[in-house]
Amino acid sequence: MDLGLHGRKAIVTGASRGLGKAIAIQLADEGVDLVLCARGEDALQNTAEELRATGVTVHTAALDVADENAIEPFVASAVERLGGLDIVVSNASVGTQKGPEQWEKSFRADLLAFVRLCEAAIPRLSDSNAAAIVSIGTTMAFDTLPPAGPNSYAAAKAAVTHHAAALARSLAPQGIRVNTVSPGPVEFAGGTWERIKEQRTELYEAVRSRIPMGHLGNPADVARAVTFLASPAASYITGTNLVVDGGFVSRVQF
Repeated sequence: MDLGLHGRKAIVTGASRGLGKAIAIQLADEGVDLVLCARGEDALQNTAEELRATGVTVHTAALDVADENAIEPFVASAVERLGGLDIVVSNASVGTQKGPEQWEKSFRADLLAFVRLCEAAIPRLSDSNAAAIVSIGTTMAFDTLPPAGPNSYAAAKAAVTHHAAALARSLAPQGIRVNTVSPGPVEFAGGTWERIKEQRTELYEAVRSRIPMGHLGNPADVARAVTFLASPAASYITGTNLVVDGGFVSRVQF
């Protein structure tokens, strides 16, 4: 299938490692020019150099998406450097750490960052003939089974998923599609599930045993789903939450 992505222009946040890097790689493989941001500049530059080898244009910006004053200038600069904007992938997150202070961090870096990113990008996306926003959610946003329990990450991502669906309806007349991809447990080098596998083996095995496919996902599994939803090949899909979890969540999606 030709996804129709060659020559498109995209922003990917949190793109120096893990899911964000995998998404950037997949988009670059499809010929998409990119602006990537992350907090860690060295890892970001390494990712950019790797992607430039595919022949696409890649720009970077060291950025903390929780900085409320940073998003608008970042998007404006990205559009200027790319010469337009077709795709926004909101991936950056503070993750699943716990503690009283984590609620405010999740609110700022997961929910408010997505809201501000969309607000800054929407006027620029209006000039595209195939505009798409993809937010990265999580199955934890709609599955309260152990081991997660109450936590700020899940609550913030639930709000992100709701906001994405609401945006989808309001922006559809402008030709801007908005969708969410919600991964289940995903394992990669330096990630949360790698640490759990090493330090809490019983928990890792308990979760793995609940996945009908028999193994945790990898970032490329998620990246392919994101790339499809971001592409003109998904031109009639908006307001959806695409779950990528190997069957981990048992609910029926009517």
